[in-house]
Amino acid sequence: MRAGPKRVTLSDVAVIEREIVDSTAIETGTLYVGLENIESGGRFVGVRPVDAGELASSKFAFTPQHLLYGKLRPYLAKIARPHFEGICSTEILPVLPGPDLDRSYLAWLLLTPEMVALANSRATGANLPRLSPTALAELRIPLPPLPEQQRIAEILDKADALRAKRRAALAQLDTLTQSIFLDMFGDPATNSKGWPQVPIGDHASKIGSGATPRGGEESYKAAGITLIRSMNVRDGAFLKDGLAFIDDEQAAQLEGVVVETDDVLLNITGASVARVCRAPADVLPARVNQHVAIIRPTATFNPHFLEQCLLSPSVKERLLKIARAGATREAITKSAIEQFKVIRPPRERQDQFSTQVDASKKTHLQMCSALTEMDALFAALQHRAFRGEL
Repeated sequence: MRAGPKRVTLSDVAVIEREIVDSTAIETGTLYVGLENIESGGRFVGVRPVDAGELASSKFAFTPQHLLYGKLRPYLAKIARPHFEGICSTEILPVLPGPDLDRSYLAWLLLTPEMVALANSRATGANLPRLSPTALAELRIPLPPLPEQQRIAEILDKADALRAKRRAALAQLDTLTQSIFLDMFGDPATNSKGWPQVPIGDHASKIGSGATPRGGEESYKAAGITLIRSMNVRDGAFLKDGLAFIDDEQAAQLEGVVVETDDVLLNITGASVARVCRAPADVLPARVNQHVAIIRPTATFNPHFLEQCLLSPSVKERLLKIARAGATREAITKSAIEQFKVIRPPRERQDQFSTQVDASKKTHLQMCSALTEMDALFAALQHRAFRGEL
C-alpha cells in the first residue's frame, strides 16, 4: 500500500501573523475585510475602502500572500485568499505560508469538511466559539511535495472556476426581475405611467423593528427561534449564513415582531441600511432585531411587487437619502417608513408581475439545482484530492 504524504503541524510551514494596525493609523482608501465580507467557502463580498477615523478599533494587516482565516465560529469556514493588501478584523487570522507550502493548497485543505470539523472541535466558547491562534497553529496537515500541492490546487481551482461561472449566470438571471419590473411599471422616480403614489403606512398592517436580547451575541443559542439580523437581509435575497437563534423566553420579549412569510424586511440602520428582501417561510418561527423593520402590506400590495419597488435604484436612493439625514448615524425611522410614498398600480397588474417573476424563478431554481450538483461533485473531487487519489 502506498504511503501517504508526511504530516506536519501548520506552525512548521506557516506563520500566523498578527501585525496590529492602530485605528488612528488607518488611512483613507485602505481596504477593510470583516467577517461579514467573507462567505462560507472563501468568496469575498462587499469589501470596500474605509475612511480615516471610520473604524474605532485596531485591526490586523495582510498582504496578497496571506490566507485569511475566520476564527469566530470556525464551522462557517470563512477562509479566503486575498489578491489585495489591506486590514482585517481581529476575528480573522492572517496566515503566511512558508516556502514549502502552497497557499491555494492550504486554503482548499482547510476548507475540507474534515479540517473544518477538526478546527471546530478545538474551538472554545459555548455560544461564540473561537479557534485560538495557538490551536490553529497546532493543526496537523498532510504535506506532499510542493509540485504535488500545486497540481492539486490547480485542479481544484479549475473546478471551482466552473462553479463560479454558473454563479455568474445566476447573477445575470437575478437582474431579469428588475427588467420585468421596469417594463411593466416604469421607473418609480419619474412615474411615467402615472400610477397613484401612496404612503406605505396607509397600506401596511404592520411596521416595526425588534431588539437584541439582553446579553447580546453571548446570549444567542445553538438552535431555537430565528433572530433575523441585518446581515441576513440582502437585496432581493435572504442570507441564511450566520443566522442567530433565541429561546422561547427571549422570543416572548419580542412578541410584537413575529415574522410572517413574505413580510418585507428592510434594514433600517448601519452600513447595510435600505437593503430589502422578503422573509422566507423556511426560517420561521422568527423575530427581528432592532436593525431590521417588518413591513407587512395589506391586500393593496403584492409583497413581491413591494419588495421590487423598494429595490428600484431610484427608490433605494430616496431611502438612503432619508437614512443619511439621521442626526448621529444612518437610520430610517418607523415614521419615515410610514410616510414613504411608493407607486400603487392595480393589484391585478402587480399579481401579473409576480407570476412572470415566479416563472423566471423556476428557471433560477433549476440552475441552482445544477449548481448544487456541481458543488457535490466538487466536494467529491476535493475529498479525493487530499486522499491522494487524483
